[in-house]
Amino acid sequence: MKLLIKNGTVVTPSLSYQSNVLIENGIITAIQPGLDIADAEIYDALGCRLFPGFIDAHTHLDMKMGPTVTADDFRTGTKAALAGGTTSIIDFATQDKGDTLTHALEEWHHRADGISACDYSFHMAIIDWNPEICNEIQKVADAGVTSFKVYLAYDNLRVSDSTIYEILCRVGQVQGIVGAHCENGDIVSKLIEMCLRQNKTEPCYHAQTRPDLAEAEAISRFTYIAQLAGVPVNIVHLSSAAGLSAAIGARQRGADIYIESCPQYFILDDSSYYSPDFAGAKFVCSPPIRSKHSQSALWNALAAGSIDTISTDHCSFNWKGQKELGRNDFSKIPNGLPGIEHRPALMYTWGVAAGRISENQFAACLSENTARLFGMFPQKGQIAVGSDADIVVWDPSSQGIITAQNQVQNVDYSPYEGLKIQGGAKAVFLRGELAAENGKVLLENAGKYIHRHSCDFFHKNS
Repeated sequence: MKLLIKNGTVVTPSLSYQSNVLIENGIITAIQPGLDIADAEIYDALGCRLFPGFIDAHTHLDMKMGPTVTADDFRTGTKAALAGGTTSIIDFATQDKGDTLTHALEEWHHRADGISACDYSFHMAIIDWNPEICNEIQKVADAGVTSFKVYLAYDNLRVSDSTIYEILCRVGQVQGIVGAHCENGDIVSKLIEMCLRQNKTEPCYHAQTRPDLAEAEAISRFTYIAQLAGVPVNIVHLSSAAGLSAAIGARQRGADIYIESCPQYFILDDSSYYSPDFAGAKFVCSPPIRSKHSQSALWNALAAGSIDTISTDHCSFNWKGQKELGRNDFSKIPNGLPGIEHRPALMYTWGVAAGRISENQFAACLSENTARLFGMFPQKGQIAVGSDADIVVWDPSSQGIITAQNQVQNVDYSPYEGLKIQGGAKAVFLRGELAAENGKVLLENAGKYIHRHSCDFFHKNS
């Protein structure tokens, strides 16, 4: 099968240029202006940009949290991803206490294989550590998982600083990377305890008990440990100006760190937590949404190239029946926001269309940088001969309004309800097949597991 996408503008991190793109058997085989192939099916992309398929490297699908489970599983979450232009995700396979990494990986394959609509891979979240787990790292890397995660918060998930050091050293040996949820867990737990003792139970206290300085402290500590281990690390879902300052400071002293952030920290602000009728619970995520000052700092950092990747931390819970579990105790509100579907449109609208970043920076932080960092480049993350034909035909003139009623995500609200968006995925090709068009998913259960290689540490000081 041959497909020729004509008249589009190919966008890379460094330039944009008009060209035709030929796809054969799911692979890009030629990129050439004026290219014409007699026996190829034609898709006319006139007036549109051609972006490499977007990659969301931070999702939580079909994940248990306390007494409940996320509203989106791999079937619904990956369909929503495709609808918005995301062709690959990396979810978190999370080890149980006392269990092995291998078993966790098997469990997440069971949840995703034959079900996912887009291509997928896994990070491995480590919450227990011993010599046997240490020996599993190579086996997990051989299975295509070269990125790992540790938590500095949550009593049931976090590990000690000495354990983090050991994990970093071991993962460095397989040329992998460790990402960290950076909040000071002891401080957060104490602040929650103090608020509940004073009968402060409303959703706004979720944000107040997870202050930006608790994020900054954890980032500083984690990056110092990484420097001691001599390995690159990734700061996931960075949320605040204070956290950003700690991360930039770590780079300035020589730490090799990569920074991820998420749309909610660029577009929403902490006034959302004071919404009436418990609606503030819709915005409860960790780290929490921050101030407008932090918003501005993150946009400046993204424009300057200091933030490497934009993912979502998609972790969807229905407002009715799930978020309501914390109606009388904010600490029991399931943490997480839906976002897998709308990330590209949100960052394009508030970034590219608003003049804050270029379309080339947009392509870098939503696709190529992510593919490089997590060992899937050049198969993913670029429009180039030999790469998978994951291509988003993006119409910059498209306009719309985000509503829960019209979303593909399997959740009963959107934190971005009513926001007007500029630009959208007119067509989404997954390995050369038309997988979604104008927000409608046409291809289901076609996702393939991405067996990832060692990480590409692309920073100059690496």
